[in-house]
Amino acid sequence: MNLRTDRLLLRPLSVSDLPTVYEYASDPETTKYMFRLPNRNLEETRSFLEHVSAEWQKDEPSFYEFAIIYDSMHIGAVSVYLNEDRTEGEMGWILNKKYLGKGFATEAALAVKSFAAERLKVNKLVAHCDSRNLSSARIMEKIGFSLESKGERQYPDERGLACELEYSCLL
Repeated sequence: MNLRTDRLLLRPLSVSDLPTVYEYASDPETTKYMFRLPNRNLEETRSFLEHVSAEWQKDEPSFYEFAIIYDSMHIGAVSVYLNEDRTEGEMGWILNKKYLGKGFATEAALAVKSFAAERLKVNKLVAHCDSRNLSSARIMEKIGFSLESKGERQYPDERGLACELEYSCLL
């Protein structure tokens, strides 16, 4: 299942994307505010991609991880994870730092927001970010999300405790 925008192709993320996913998923600068990253080794990334590939094979996946392709290059990923009754989805995105600041994440997120509304028929989307991740918060606002709450995020490593923002959008 592919989605297209003016500049991007969004296609299922797969094990064949291992080198490019590992490049951004293991980069401490890129993953500074990502809860489950950075990946510490190639095997962590491979395991994640195998899980993603298996999910894409299901008749009704519980989540959708899309590779963001620009000019034939894999530059990042955008996702939506569904709740149990498939009425709500949580969105997320990540880009290789070489491609930041060019509107790619916003463009990809808008496409997945439309996909979630039109194809998956979800009623609500949410997204979370570390309050220091201003670029991610701006993307949420650009795609029509509103700040819903502030809470705490406990990172599972030395990053410790941080303020977490939750944004949402009714569809």
